[in-house]
Amino acid sequence: MLDLILDKMIGTVAGSKDEIFKIGENSRQQYESLVEELKDIKIQVSKVIDEGDKLEIQARLARNRLSQVSKNFREFSEDEIREAYEKAHGLQVEHTMLQQHEKQLRDRRDDLERRLLGLQEIIERSEALVGQISVVLNYLNSDLRQVGMLLEDAQQKQDFGLRIIEAQEEERKRVSREIHDGPAQMLASVMMRSELIERIFRERGTEEGFKEIKSLKVNVRNALYEVRRIIYDLRPMALDDLGLIPTLRKYMDTIEEYNGKTKILFQSIGTMEDKRLPPRFEVALFRLAQEAVTNALKHSEASEISVKVEVTCESITMVIKDNGKGFNIKEAKGNRDKKSFGLIGMKERIDLLGGKMTIDSKIDLGTFIMFQVPFNGN
Repeated sequence: MLDLILDKMIGTVAGSKDEIFKIGENSRQQYESLVEELKDIKIQVSKVIDEGDKLEIQARLARNRLSQVSKNFREFSEDEIREAYEKAHGLQVEHTMLQQHEKQLRDRRDDLERRLLGLQEIIERSEALVGQISVVLNYLNSDLRQVGMLLEDAQQKQDFGLRIIEAQEEERKRVSREIHDGPAQMLASVMMRSELIERIFRERGTEEGFKEIKSLKVNVRNALYEVRRIIYDLRPMALDDLGLIPTLRKYMDTIEEYNGKTKILFQSIGTMEDKRLPPRFEVALFRLAQEAVTNALKHSEASEISVKVEVTCESITMVIKDNGKGFNIKEAKGNRDKKSFGLIGMKERIDLLGGKMTIDSKIDLGTFIMFQVPFNGN
């Protein structure tokens, strides 16, 4: 019965998410259409103002001419008088109609700007709601039963599950923001520059056009660099190409250079350090080392971190040790903070590999973490 209720809840929430997403997309399409219409209206307003200024001058001249004719009535023929009157009247009527058209355009412009503000608010609210519903769906779809067998109580299980979902959503937001602020903006700039290059070729010639193309190539190269950097952050491609040891060595060098304050020593020993491991071992061990080193950098205030990996025919052993301030292991396990959930996450990974994790930490004496995974290297 609970499973049926949960399935109905998931179906209802998923349907609501789809509807909100459609509302957001329809609003976005309307927004883009209205933006184009607003641009056209502004151009029309500008043209009408210019035409109105010209008509105003012509009407003033026609009124002056009519005034002269009226003052010197006997010096002009009946046709000349009629022509002066009709011209002044016609210009005045045309100017009045143009003013009315300008007012209509201005009213339409103001209405479009108000509608755009409303649509922008709808788009932002729909995006926020879709993100919140995604968190709910992820939580509902997560199989917390297996996690519950490994955690000590129901409260810890709930907190751990929510932590995982929050971390996933934060990572998705980060990647989305990086793509929007990096490659997406650069590619938009490339599109604008390509249109500009077409104009330059037509108006200034090939020499100026080729100069702009060289500049455009720099933008494309920068966009490609940003895409590759984001891909590396998601999953280092070297892990697939080179294997665990070279990727760990490169990662430790990179993070040491980025951090600047903490020295990171990496060492690999064993008769099989150059042999490739099964992908699930390589990914899990890389993430374990990454999590342990990141925690040490964030919390330990260590001046030195050492990472040692030993690969033999029978097992893989990885030791991460720092000379930082250390912590009380019992208190960390009892608290539901980021550090404790980091330890739980590492324990989950090592259990999936059938291995074991050993932690030893004392206040002001640093922290020692060892992962041991049985492995058949043949």
